[in-house]
Amino acid sequence: MRTTRRNTVRRVCVGALLAAVTLLTPAGTAVADDPSASASPSEGEAAGPTEAGTTFRTATPVRQGQTATADASTGDYLYWAFPGDTGQRPTVRAKVTLPESATRHGASTWQVDVYDGLRRRQACVYGHQTRKAAPDAGTVELSCVLRTVRAWSEPWASDPLPGTYYVRLTVVGLAEEDLGLPFHVETEVTSADQGGAHDVDGTLAEPLVPGVSAASAQGVTLSGSEPEDGWSSGWWTSRWLWTAGGAALAALAGVFGYSLTRGGGRPSRVPPGV
Repeated sequence: MRTTRRNTVRRVCVGALLAAVTLLTPAGTAVADDPSASASPSEGEAAGPTEAGTTFRTATPVRQGQTATADASTGDYLYWAFPGDTGQRPTVRAKVTLPESATRHGASTWQVDVYDGLRRRQACVYGHQTRKAAPDAGTVELSCVLRTVRAWSEPWASDPLPGTYYVRLTVVGLAEEDLGLPFHVETEVTSADQGGAHDVDGTLAEPLVPGVSAASAQGVTLSGSEPEDGWSSGWWTSRWLWTAGGAALAALAGVFGYSLTRGGGRPSRVPPGV
């Protein structure tokens, strides 16, 4: 009877351990650094802005998932601003429709840069940040996948932090005769949620968000370009799930170990001849 009871306890503990491991395993595999992983824009997303700013201060706010468009002259600097929150890995894409090839005098090189709320240039870990367009090319496509936005960082580090991010598009190589030719651009920002694998201890007091944008006649503020559900509060992350799962595994391991080592309930000394 006692042996059967111990076997039952062992089977229950082993089953619970396997279930806990199965539950936690997908959380680890979901955060792999896949350069193609990105969130697709939701259906019915409101149309994005149809103009771009020409400086950091006049950057046009755009939400993630929106497609922003603009018409400009070759040689202009175009700026947009979008919110990046904790745990996100933003991907910036830009498609430039070039002037008619008959009006151009040679190849051109285009570049997209991303800056954080402190105007620090952020490195692209994937993508084609700079591309050269042949003299007869009709379009050129650029992309930049940033590092994962962290909740907190050392003051001397340049890690991406929650707040406003700036996208800057311009031509960096061009025949002088082609300056001023008209072009059209489409930009879009999406993000992949990286989960708790990138969580850190500590949070910013406030997101790195600038003040009023002087570009908008309606008085739009860049601080209004925040996530639709607000900035991350910072106290809840998926690390809590791992902590709770680890505690449950430890408790189950203790019960399992006790069931293996406890006595059978009989006296330790058995009379001779029994």
